[in-house]
Amino acid sequence: MVTTERPEGPGGRGTGSARRRDPRQIAIWTAVAVVGAVAWAIVAFVRGEEISAAWLVFAAVASYAIAYRFYSRFIARRALQVDDTRATPAERLDDGQDFQPTDRRVLFGHHFAAIAGAGPLVGPVLAAQMGYLPGTIWIIVGVIFAGAVQDMVTLFFSTRRSGRSLGQMAREEIGPVGGIAAIVAVLAIMVILLAVLALVVVQALADSPWGTFSLAMTIPIALFMGFYLRYLRPGKIIEVSVVGVVLMLLAIVGGGWVQDSAIGEVFHLTANQLTLALVVYGFAASVLPVWMLLAPRDYLSSFMKVGVIVLLAASILLAWPSLQMDALTRFASDGQGPVAAGSLFPFVFITIACGALSGFHALVASGTTPKLIQKESQVRVIGYGAMLTESFVAIMALAAACILDPGLYFAMNMPATVLGPTVETASAAVQQIGFTISPADLTAAAQAVEEQTLVGRTGGAPTLAVGLSTVFSQVFGGEALRAFWYHFAIMFEALFILTTVDAGTRVGRFILQDTVGNVWPRFKDTSWKPAAWISSAVIVGAWGYLLYAGVNDPLGGIYQLFPLFGIANQLLAAVALAVCTTLLIRTGRARYAWITLVPLVFDAVVTLTASYQKIFSDNPKLGFWAQRDQYQAALDAGKTSLGTAKTVEAMQKVVFNTTLDTALTALFAVLIVIVLADSVRVWITALNGRPLPGGSEDPWVESRIQAPSGLIATREERELARSGGSG
Repeated sequence: MVTTERPEGPGGRGTGSARRRDPRQIAIWTAVAVVGAVAWAIVAFVRGEEISAAWLVFAAVASYAIAYRFYSRFIARRALQVDDTRATPAERLDDGQDFQPTDRRVLFGHHFAAIAGAGPLVGPVLAAQMGYLPGTIWIIVGVIFAGAVQDMVTLFFSTRRSGRSLGQMAREEIGPVGGIAAIVAVLAIMVILLAVLALVVVQALADSPWGTFSLAMTIPIALFMGFYLRYLRPGKIIEVSVVGVVLMLLAIVGGGWVQDSAIGEVFHLTANQLTLALVVYGFAASVLPVWMLLAPRDYLSSFMKVGVIVLLAASILLAWPSLQMDALTRFASDGQGPVAAGSLFPFVFITIACGALSGFHALVASGTTPKLIQKESQVRVIGYGAMLTESFVAIMALAAACILDPGLYFAMNMPATVLGPTVETASAAVQQIGFTISPADLTAAAQAVEEQTLVGRTGGAPTLAVGLSTVFSQVFGGEALRAFWYHFAIMFEALFILTTVDAGTRVGRFILQDTVGNVWPRFKDTSWKPAAWISSAVIVGAWGYLLYAGVNDPLGGIYQLFPLFGIANQLLAAVALAVCTTLLIRTGRARYAWITLVPLVFDAVVTLTASYQKIFSDNPKLGFWAQRDQYQAALDAGKTSLGTAKTVEAMQKVVFNTTLDTALTALFAVLIVIVLADSVRVWITALNGRPLPGGSEDPWVESRIQAPSGLIATREERELARSGGSG
């Protein structure tokens, strides 16, 4: 039943018991439900005829709206019992460096920009080989019941604990054994994730003056916005937003002019130069006050991110493009996909990570965001709402891939060793798996976006750019602007990902400070500059080394660990959900523990199954050890090349890399099993009423800040602000 409630009091519950039915609200939500049901029916059941990608948009938007309106509110009010009379760490510990009450609109932009990296753009594109239906279901259902729940609950409990990191909360609430296992897993996985994200940025910007210039200009624009809000016009969010967006658009347009001008060479950076620039920027973003660079730059980037995705959704509704990919391909069942090996279960849930459930998000939700949030009730819009927004990004990426001709899709995403050196060999390779595209069509597709070739452009980003340019050119400018939209999309993807690298580095600094602080308490003080600088240097140095080594050796550095990205990220989500379930039980909310326990069980089964298959599968395309045996056997037989390894040294490097990946996959899986086993021990002890050590919730302190709960203030909140109420 839809109701209109009185303003909330402590605990997030209404201060009165009277409720009345609102016919207008009932009509609105009934209409939303009907649209969603029709869209889902068409997406799931219509076969034998073309359906429009617009139905994916309708299904997603209707599902997100209902989930946010009802499920997230249920969790916030009933399970978490958010309390706006309670001061958050941002208010209690305000130091102008890491802790500072931040307008919820700026914070939403920062949080969304920090969590939305390569995953929601690339993962759905790669998973499209299984068809559009599995990805659509997992992205939408997964985010509603798993991803957004994890983000919001983690943010809430970290806010109640002075913004402690995920690993530190695990150590304090689960115990030393599970806690240490969680800390080791979190730190190792964090470095791998940051290096992978940085690699995607380098690949996108190398030898691209347009993208590099546009991206570089967001830094001085963000600095201007930070000082503008803090000193020139405090509180004028809309005003500075307009200025920032206009400057950013000028930077994007100016990038095209710079690329063709004499100063273009200044921004024509090699991969090594970009690596150094990223390391320096990551360190600066980690140690500078959060209001100065990180928060305003992420907020600025969020306009670009959300704006492009909304524009893509609107263009799909206007152009009404048909989905060319089947709802379910044979690769979903036989596990022999040419883009990535592995059957639908468990690998669609691993390939599509960040759009549905991502452990990395829990690090941000227990990193920068809880140190900036003004009110506990804002965990709903920032935690749950930002994750729904990222999920919509993933749906749009999936739609962009699936509107392409399947022949072109596979010609772009199959390995170069299979496709061969020419468009003729690529066309023949695609035909071998049951799809057709002529050499002339492959050449024409590349010419349309002013690229030398699109064959073998793996990684997902180029495919998304082609799909985005296809839709945009149908609505804006026609074929004449298709190349412009393609290169715009490439730059957009780099901007999208960089915000995760800078925020992730700062989060890594917090994790390392918390960890060392267990031995040296002073080190835990985030405002102590020596600790902040040392931790930042260690984190930047770790992912920077892996990035540099990978850039200079296609079989070294981060390329050695790249295959671990999906599994490691989802194993990290298992840690976060285990900590959230433990805290729900330990804080007297056991009746609501199913909220995180159900997705935890599902995620643990999926990721541990995937880990087992990656270690023990006898398919060299899937199993690390099987691939290692394949190359070792070739070496023993005296062969000098195999697959992409064209020398004996390269073959030996593949043997080493696959051995390392096998060992690390096993290590991460064992660490997660330890965390889960120790968590179950704590659950049983708590449910039996036996005392437990630890428990670190901050004492209640009255809040003196008045701020709206959502992005748009309600009538009651505006009236309270006018009356000078304290919230």
